[in-house]
Amino acid sequence: MSVERTSGGFGGKLRDARERRGISLRQIANATKISIGALEALERNDISKLPGGIFSRAFVRSYAIEVGLDPDATIQDFITQFPNDSVIAGHPGKDQEDHVAVESDRVTAGTFVWLVVLSLPIAVGLAYFATAGRAPPQAIATMPGDTREPSPAAAPSGPSPTSPPPAAPAPPEPAAVPATTPAAAPAENRLVVKLAIRRPCYISATVDGEKRIDRLLQPGEEQTIDVRREMLVTVGDASAITFTLNGAEARPLGRTGEVVTVRLNPANYRDYLQVRR
Repeated sequence: MSVERTSGGFGGKLRDARERRGISLRQIANATKISIGALEALERNDISKLPGGIFSRAFVRSYAIEVGLDPDATIQDFITQFPNDSVIAGHPGKDQEDHVAVESDRVTAGTFVWLVVLSLPIAVGLAYFATAGRAPPQAIATMPGDTREPSPAAAPSGPSPTSPPPAAPAPPEPAAVPATTPAAAPAENRLVVKLAIRRPCYISATVDGEKRIDRLLQPGEEQTIDVRREMLVTVGDASAITFTLNGAEARPLGRTGEVVTVRLNPANYRDYLQVRR
């Protein structure tokens, strides 16, 4: 849909309420931790500059509180004027998250099949070594004139003078030796993400296809999350959080007020670690 980019409408209502209270955009930005650029875009009805989804609605709620408007009624006005863009603009959709989850499941299934194929030579090698050292049962010598059948259950106490020595086990085939090395799982098959909040910050996190966080976190809060396949996380203020990946300190995601979305998994998390000099 086309977005209204004028000073009237929903954005004009917000600006009029701000001016009636004599509040500047800088004061609102300092109180809400929302960038001035995002606040100006909101007053111009230019929601293409907003992060979208829950973050856009959170911006509207924070603005309404600062200028004395009813936050719930203001959010409803926002959704009424921008019924589609207020939900999807600037924010990864559910179809994208579902695609990521399906792709992760496909990779997991491929890894499982690979491990099964490697395990088959191991099983064959173990079965071979378990049976190669067994000598065939040896017949018990009988005295002349003894018509009794030798008991198949009788175990010989030693080689009979008249019996040929038992055949030595055949040496293992060289091809079976490499198969004795067990197929080890990847050294790092999971990721532990620890988030620490320094300033109020909206965070949305989907872990292994399941929504785990979708709210405003306050300073001092910490979240520890185990990731098996992948974590898709969006933060409303890139500099408001610090985090560690498998115990190692990660680099900042971006600048103050910047909305950032990243995907973390056991294979790529080192790309987000602090560079040691």
